Amino acid sequence: MIDFADHLKSIGRELSRDNGEVVGVLLRRTYDAAAEDVWDALTDPDRLRRWFLPVSGDLREGGDFQLEGNAGGDILTCAPPKLLRVTFGGEFSVVEVRLLPRGERTTVELEHTVPPEMAAGGVGALYVGPGWDGGLLGLALFLGGDLPADADPVAMANSPEVQRFNLGSIDLWAGVVEEQGGSTAEALAEAVGVSKAQFAPEVSG
Repeated sequence: MIDFADHLKSIGRELSRDNGEVVGVLLRRTYDAAAEDVWDALTDPDRLRRWFLPVSGDLREGGDFQLEGNAGGDILTCAPPKLLRVTFGGEFSVVEVRLLPRGERTTVELEHTVPPEMAAGGVGALYVGPGWDGGLLGLALFLGGDLPADADPVAMANSPEVQRFNLGSIDLWAGVVEEQGGSTAEALAEAVGVSKAQFAPEVSG
């Protein structure tokens, strides 16, 4: 049985800043796997589709990618097994994944940044943070051998269990924004509502 509460606690969350201004989200999670294995799970199309989404494109530094039914972008940096940096859905939306080896374990740092005006003083974290929590969850289940070979990651992401995980994620991100951001209570409440409609539409009524 998957302990979703434990998975929620395993992720570190904070707002990413540049010159003091909020520009995005920063997540951290440590996996019981070597950096080379984690990198391969993140970048090999056959493995990526098992826990995240199918990917196509010119998959090399300087190339591009497209996730099925989701965002695409340009591959800015690909330095195995330590750094992957891509645009994600737009020129000014950048995702950077850093792998930090810890012996036989690996810490993954995922940072998603946008211009300050798009980060909306912190509440923008509610629009992307829970989705990346779900991604780190999927990676953990895959690396831990908890996903069947024929698992459908999209169906799992839409399952009631994962939607309840998303509700917990939304609550945690709301706490981060309240503590670290510069948003009003009204803006935060509105963002929470939008996030629940996006990531937990069937269990947040």
